[in-house]
Parts: sequence; structure tokens; C-alpha cells
Amino acid sequence: MRDELEQLRIETDFYRRLLDLSTEHDVERFLREALVLALELTGATRGYLELNDPSRPASEPRWALSQGCDRAQVEGIRLTLSRGIIAEAMATQTTVATSSALLDPRFGGRESVRGSGIEAVLCAPIGRDPVRGVIYLAGATRGESWLPEERSWVELFARHFAPLVDSILERQPRRSGEDPMKAIPPGFGYEGIVGHSAALARVLQQAALLAPLELPVLMTGDSGTGKSQLAAAIHRNSPRRARLFVEVNCGALPEELIESELFGAKEGAHSTARRARAGRVAEAEGGTLFLDEIAELSPRSQAKLLQLVQTGTYYVLGAAEPSHADIRIIAATNIDLTRAIAEKRFREDLYYRLCVLPLRMPSLAERASDVAELSHHFAAQASQTHRLPRLELSPRAVRALEAAEWPGNVRQLAHTIEAGAIRATGERAARIDVGHLFPERAHANDDSASEPVTFQEATRRFQRELLEKTLVETEWNVSEAARRLDLARSHVYTLISAFDLMRK
Repeated sequence: MRDELEQLRIETDFYRRLLDLSTEHDVERFLREALVLALELTGATRGYLELNDPSRPASEPRWALSQGCDRAQVEGIRLTLSRGIIAEAMATQTTVATSSALLDPRFGGRESVRGSGIEAVLCAPIGRDPVRGVIYLAGATRGESWLPEERSWVELFARHFAPLVDSILERQPRRSGEDPMKAIPPGFGYEGIVGHSAALARVLQQAALLAPLELPVLMTGDSGTGKSQLAAAIHRNSPRRARLFVEVNCGALPEELIESELFGAKEGAHSTARRARAGRVAEAEGGTLFLDEIAELSPRSQAKLLQLVQTGTYYVLGAAEPSHADIRIIAATNIDLTRAIAEKRFREDLYYRLCVLPLRMPSLAERASDVAELSHHFAAQASQTHRLPRLELSPRAVRALEAAEWPGNVRQLAHTIEAGAIRATGERAARIDVGHLFPERAHANDDSASEPVTFQEATRRFQRELLEKTLVETEWNVSEAARRLDLARSHVYTLISAFDLMRK
């Protein structure tokens, strides 16, 4: 078990480092870190990475860099011996691995090979149709040959490196101040996910990297941040898009029914199984199974899910033979799984099977600049869903929404606006105003001490009083007030407007 977990940790670290590389904007640093990663994975002592521009001749690489090689060795790789090996890898679009180029009948007869005396070489093409470049490694740590897993590592690296190359080249024209969403690779659709903040752009950029890969995904983040919407977007952009996206809320099902719901049951398999039923795994065949609140699974269900992830097989309740499943699993949770593992509430091996390339959805506080756009979106959505007259949010209402705290994140914001739209319609109002969204504010100045105050309203009152007190102390010097409160000056202006503060 330890060896398997260690291998899973290595794989997880590899994918995480690839994900980190995907956010890099400097091409030279991007390539350098990628080459170092390839060397570490294989144990090679020397490496060469070449990246071509399809519009240029193959003999004129756009970027070329090396690690552990002096100038003469690089020239040897580029111009003499390696030309045969690199040419072979690029022409056949397959990996070339040899423990001795001198003794290899494919290359030993070439004059440059005999002259250089180089031996263990591993060379893999980057990308297909067209080949974008090549990764060339030499000097196995044992000085003899490459292990099968080392060849597998370099092939895995080359396969996942190609889309990263396209992504970083697409971002090259970006300049500061441009829309962060332009960093998302072209062609990745994220319909229904609203916003333009840098925090949202980062997670969508990572999702675009993951979507085409046949890997499980573990999504984390606070409740209400939109994990199910992101999971659906990953499915829609994956090779499995033509098949079903099946969602299961593991926390909404009784423990005694979750296994039957997931894996299905034969007739008579348990007291309520009056007839055979297919499970959600079978329903998702060829598509994607999204398991929300996965930490709520019982230990028994976790063990069965581990078998499914590891082997692609599972047992229908009451069946003697295993069933096979061709599905992709996306799991989500809002709890700290590392703590759950320490408390023996979640299996460590299942965690490492799922947590290959984790995605964390940012809280609404981390993407505060999206609140206004989200608010207008939810107002229109509420009108359409409930067939209400189309009502716009007043500017004052938008400012109040931006100033509020949202512990329930996007879900809480959506419900607040939905309720506000219904109230405004009931009052025949021309638009949705602050009182429709936060009706408790109408009683904020009541003298009665018996009225209960919510935590959120108490927080708003404290913020208003503190801001007003600071502004008075600084004689309404907004810059100084922002400094004392450790806030951006623009946010102070937003709060002044939202709280209807005026200089007296």
C-alpha cells in the first residue's frame, strides 16, 4: 500500500507541477521549468528541449534550450548525432529509446553516432499533426538503460506538454490591463459561469487544461461556489461530451441507499429491491459521473468507489460477477479531505486516486469584482424562471450587494436576488431596490431591542459604524481612511455609497 501511495503522490506532484506551468506567461521560464521536470521524472543527467513554429522550417527551431549540456554537447545534439534520433522520433511520431546508440542498428551505422560515442538516449516528440517539438534526454542515472516507467514518464510529459505549449503561445500578446478571461484557451466553452475576475479566469484556465484528459478530477471549495457548473463545463469540453453528464449528491441519499443508487441492484438484493435497477454508474457509461459531497460516502461505499477508479469495475448489489464501466469521475467536496483522512473518515488511497489535478473554486469574496455582473445575471434569470416582469437592479441595490458579505457564496447571492425580484414584483416596483434584497434594513433603526438581528446584519451595522467613525476622524480624507482600514480606496467609496453615508 505504501509503494502504491508513493507512486500516486509522485503522479499527483507531476500533474500539479504541470498545472503550475500552465499559468506561466514567460516562455523561457516555462520551457526551462518543463525541462527540469522531465529530467527529474526520468533521472536523466542531460536534456534538450526544442520547440518549433509550424510556419518555419523544422531546421529553424523557435526555441531551443538545454540542461546539463555544454555548448559543444548542444551542437552535437542539434547538428550531428541527435539529428538522426530526433528525425526518427519526429518522423514516426513515436518515442525513441535506446540503451546504446552505438549498438542500435537504427543509428549505429551513422558516422556522427560512431564519432560521438553517446549511449543511452530517450527522445519523444511533442504534439501530433503537426509535431511541435521534441524532448531529448541522455545519461540514464544507472549509465545503462531506461526503465519502462521512465519511458512512460517522458511520453506522459510530451503528451500533456503539447496543449500547454499552445496555451502559453496564445497568451503571448496579452498586456497588463486586458481582460483576464483572454488567458483561457480558445474553444473552451464555459456557458453559465458568469464573471471576469482574475480568480475565476485562473480556475477556468486550469479546467481547460483538464477537460481533454482522461483523468479523474477532485474539486474543492466552499459550499455555493459553483463546483457543479464547473464540472458540467469540463464534461462539455471533453471527448465524452456526446454522452451523459450524471450528477449524484452523495450527501442527499441515506447511507443504506447510496450503494444501490450508484452501482445498481439485482432483484431481491435488499429489502426494497423488488426489481432490478441500473445504477448511476451504468447510466453514465461513456460519459461523466459527478459525485458531489463525496466526503459523505460511507467507508464501505468509499472502498467500492476505489475499486471503480482503480480497475474500472464494480459489483452491482447481489451480482456475483463484476461489471465494467467506461466513465470519467469528477468528485467535489467542501471539506478538508486531508483532515478527514487524519480522522479516519476518508480513505487516503481514494484521495490520491482522485486528487491527480485538484481544482479549487474561489469563494465569492475572492472574486468580489464579479458581484455586479452576477447580480444582473441572477435578476434576469429570476424573471425568466418565475415568469415575472423583467426588473433591473437599481444602482444603489448593486452597491449594497457589492458591500455585503456572502458566506454562502454565489448560491446565497442568487437566492437573495431571486427573493428580491419576487418582493419587488409583489410591490409592483419599477426595479429591485435595497429594501427588496435586505428587508431587515427597514427595521435597522427600530428602538426595540427585542427584534432578533442576524449575524450578517450585525456585521453590516458594525462596518457602517466603523467606516463612519473613521471618516469623521480623518475629516473625510478617503485615502487616509482606506489606509487605516486596510482597504482599497475604491472599496471605501463603494461602502460609502452602499451605506448612504454623507459628510455632515
